[in-house]
Amino acid sequence: MASQSPKTKTKVVDIHTHMYPPEYISLLESRTNIPLVRTFSNSPDPRLVLLDAEVPLLDAVNTNPSPESPLPGRPLTRHFSSLAQKLHFMDTHGIDISVISLANPWLDFLSGATAAPLAESINTSFSQMCLTHPARLYFFAALPLTAPLPALLSSIAHASRLPHCRGVILGTSGLGAGLDDPTLEPIFSALAAARLPIFLHPHYGLPNEVFGPRAAAGEYGHVLPLAIGFPVETTVAVARMFLAGVFDRFPELKMLLAHSGGTLPFLVGRIESCLQHDGFLVQKGGGPKRGLWEVLREQIYFDAVVYSKVALKTAVEAAGGEDRLMFGTDHPFFPPVGGENENEEWESVGLNAKAVIEGVDGDDKVAAIMGENAIKILRLDEE
Repeated sequence: MASQSPKTKTKVVDIHTHMYPPEYISLLESRTNIPLVRTFSNSPDPRLVLLDAEVPLLDAVNTNPSPESPLPGRPLTRHFSSLAQKLHFMDTHGIDISVISLANPWLDFLSGATAAPLAESINTSFSQMCLTHPARLYFFAALPLTAPLPALLSSIAHASRLPHCRGVILGTSGLGAGLDDPTLEPIFSALAAARLPIFLHPHYGLPNEVFGPRAAAGEYGHVLPLAIGFPVETTVAVARMFLAGVFDRFPELKMLLAHSGGTLPFLVGRIESCLQHDGFLVQKGGGPKRGLWEVLREQIYFDAVVYSKVALKTAVEAAGGEDRLMFGTDHPFFPPVGGENENEEWESVGLNAKAVIEGVDGDDKVAAIMGENAIKILRLDEE
């Protein structure tokens, strides 16, 4: 990314970067149902298997293993779990500060009894990483959503006491009923009171049928769920929160949306028009008190993980200015295909930096998105 970095001394901050701590990987290795991690003789790295569509391939490999067998899942390289590798990646790409978070599927698949202690362990592990590199690392905490409410609120309180915690990461499905589920409102209230913003991230939430039988057969890889499914998940989740009045009831709640808010920047006007022309809602006087444009510009931030200047410009316009966007890499996902040179810059990272540089006018605006906004919004200048 060095060739794409702005001509400024402003720090570069990566707010969208993931890790799987050792205790999380150990849990996945112990599982018999997805999500799980498996080691195969014909793969140099363990494989992370997340999707229902990958189960038949996993079963086939387990039943009749051979060196030629296609493998399910994706490689779980050292980039997923090694702190030394994270720091090396940062140095290679000129990143001064990273705000790390657990990657999907987080703890949402676990029972409450398992999720609550594991959340505390993972958040403590992240905190210890940050303490060893206090000028370079912060984190978003994992939440045990399946735990009973007292344990969940205790987890939020624990995270808020950890000095380098700057928010929580949350999936778009919430407890399984979406983020407009009233059951989540005590959680939103606690997060708002603790000044912990939500980093909202999707996770393969659309039915496989949406992408058709050829995708189900593996012809299209992960392209459709990642490129289209993830952004649509985010859009639907936030639109439901908006229509349910969640933002009105919790005006102090802040959210950071992955992948520049999905398709939300393109659809705000359409959502508002449909709301204003919906006879049922108009007649009963329902719906949110504020417009979606207003909510976006008061409570919502976007990352800048969009890979093109066209999308970046749209996100800036929807957010009401470049001061509500923050740079991210989505590391360790989207690595170079076919292996990597240890010191090679990742094309995916360069594309995001290039989008920022070409998508806004002036080094000051570039510097804001690349680092200054994150330092201010996430209080990265506070110990």
